[in-house]
Amino acid sequence: MTQNAYDIAIVGAGMVGAAIACGLAPTGLRIAILDRTPPPPFDANQAPDIRVSALSYASEQILRNLGAWQFISAMRTCPYQRMGVTEKLDTPLTFAGAPLNQTLFDSTDIGYPYLGHIVENNITQLGLHQAMAQHHNIDILCPSNIQSIDFDTSLPTVFYSQSSESDKIIELNAKLIIGADGALSKVRDWASIGMNSSQYEQQALVATVEYQGSQQDITWQAFTSSGPLAFLPLMDVNEKHYGSLVWYDHPDKIRQLMAQDSQTFMAEVAKNFPSQLPPLIQLLNKGSFTLVKRHAQDYIGHRVALAGDAAHTINPLAGQGVNLGFQDAATLIEVITEAHMQGKDIGLASHLQAYERLRKIENKKMMEIMDLFYHMFSNDHAPLKVLRNIGLGLADKLPFGKKKVIKYAMGLEGNLPKLARPA
Repeated sequence: MTQNAYDIAIVGAGMVGAAIACGLAPTGLRIAILDRTPPPPFDANQAPDIRVSALSYASEQILRNLGAWQFISAMRTCPYQRMGVTEKLDTPLTFAGAPLNQTLFDSTDIGYPYLGHIVENNITQLGLHQAMAQHHNIDILCPSNIQSIDFDTSLPTVFYSQSSESDKIIELNAKLIIGADGALSKVRDWASIGMNSSQYEQQALVATVEYQGSQQDITWQAFTSSGPLAFLPLMDVNEKHYGSLVWYDHPDKIRQLMAQDSQTFMAEVAKNFPSQLPPLIQLLNKGSFTLVKRHAQDYIGHRVALAGDAAHTINPLAGQGVNLGFQDAATLIEVITEAHMQGKDIGLASHLQAYERLRKIENKKMMEIMDLFYHMFSNDHAPLKVLRNIGLGLADKLPFGKKKVIKYAMGLEGNLPKLARPA
């Protein structure tokens, strides 16, 4: 049995885990990052992958400061300047072709060229792995198959093999284990950290489509009583335009849509999505997932810290999940770096408390905002319907309030970690 000693072992080499590794590398600490598979190679001629994220301006700054954005932008990103929020009505409220019950957020209102970028998750992850490869003190142990983690020893011990077929078990000790291994985190389980969770009544279907016309610079969300319908512009590939559709609805409806062939599904989209959807050419891929709100009872413990989906998952209405994860990463990097510079034991919970205090407040706030939108719009209650449509129209006419919302969504306001600020 082989044994290795590290300062930090990060379980999960996805976007959040890889970001943490990049941010901690300048400390000189010896870091191991483990995951089952590395990110796939980039193919510039391949249509966009179905898994994408809307990266905020703050997330872009974090990735820039970690040295990853140069690699990401060299592959492909899709900036978007505007974001529309409306309710789809049987009789549309329009004037001169524009919805009256819509709030339109535009980055130029606050002097920025874009609100954020839509980027494929694989590309963001690959860019971070390329950044990690620049640091000699990071060991990227991918692929690796973790069997268990023993937190009852003086230093936590990770037991893993280099593949699911290998019988050779390798031991790895670390002063601190960071769980960035997703919503079904095994690190969280092995560390005996509890989780509060509840499942929403809706599920979500995501589809990648090719559309006609010109490259879109707007992402929008149209609420219905059974759930919102959304469009996100994706990156052009070989002069073809692509977009991501998100359809929230009751589980039975989502199962029905998933079972449909491409032609039937495209007809359903044309029938149900609002008129601002550009003309579609073809369906490339579709998938579905359940919507579950999760929040770890603790973000830290003795020689363990959780980040990203391992600590929290929220309703994806505004696409803020990955941005919260990058804020977790940036804050955790800051707290660990400060403790290390002061000569403290980075694995002690007392030296990680600032991370939990800062991020729990911000993540809970975003959870509550998303739940408010979910409960406010996912119904056919007539008086509430009137009020929310009046509210959407009025919000568009209140420039000060709109600017505050834009800045908050972009990560320009709030308790920001240093890495989220422009260099």
